[in-house]
Amino acid sequence: MSFMEFIKSRVFWKQFGLAMVIGVAVILVLIIWLNIYTRHGQSRPTPEIRGLSISEAEHVAGKNRMELQVIDSVYTTLVPRGCIAEQNPLPGHRVKKGRTIKATINAFNPEMVAVPDLVGLPRRQALSMIESAGLQIGQLNYVPDLTVDFVLRQTIHGREVSPGDSVQKGMVVDLVLGRGLSSQRTILPRLTGYTLDKARDEILSASLNLGAYVFDATVLTLDDSLNAFVFKQNPEYRSEATVQLGSAVYIWLTIDSLKLPADTLRTDTVFLPDDESGPPETDPSDSR
Repeated sequence: MSFMEFIKSRVFWKQFGLAMVIGVAVILVLIIWLNIYTRHGQSRPTPEIRGLSISEAEHVAGKNRMELQVIDSVYTTLVPRGCIAEQNPLPGHRVKKGRTIKATINAFNPEMVAVPDLVGLPRRQALSMIESAGLQIGQLNYVPDLTVDFVLRQTIHGREVSPGDSVQKGMVVDLVLGRGLSSQRTILPRLTGYTLDKARDEILSASLNLGAYVFDATVLTLDDSLNAFVFKQNPEYRSEATVQLGSAVYIWLTIDSLKLPADTLRTDTVFLPDDESGPPETDPSDSR
């Protein structure tokens, strides 16, 4: 039988049809198996486990059909020691059942760092070195001196510390700086629209101190506090207004765009305001 006769025969077409049916069946089984294996279209939000102990986090993860894996540790004051400080994926991120949540716990023992040598440095350089060393910037205290804005002493909790002293990471370092022999003054910055961190940087850059900061009733969560912006400050901003070096500046923060004065149109604010509304009267002593 020639090849052409074989192709035209019923046996060939019977075998060819059978092969096609088997091939389609295999593809369908493969697609169904992949959908089941990958749980296509099935997802659930990642639970919030930050601030929980490891056992509590494991319980929450198991309840949501997920696994918990501790991959690292850091030291922070935001959560108790031994509790979850960071997680990946973040809460609310939709993942498949069985996903592993990688967690970083807060270390039981704080990390220690060496105090940098700040005496004699200009204020801007000293502030940069404090942050680079893993410490926090505290109060800027000005005293009469021949120098202006140069560090005279560095203290922690009112006690003078020497360069190289070992202290807990994240400790607050206060600086004593010279303000010259006259009543040196500095321009008051305009802070409306700035986040807390940005406002603090502007205040310190102006050789001033951040006094009390107050969140209004719209700030309910940690994310709210990170996104909140200044809608009121004391002393109030006025063009060319000056205050004495080291003065305290009080700020009020919100996430309500209607509380920002309508004349605040600046490209570096969190947003552009929608309307003008007077800020509520709030006592600075109610700071957080």
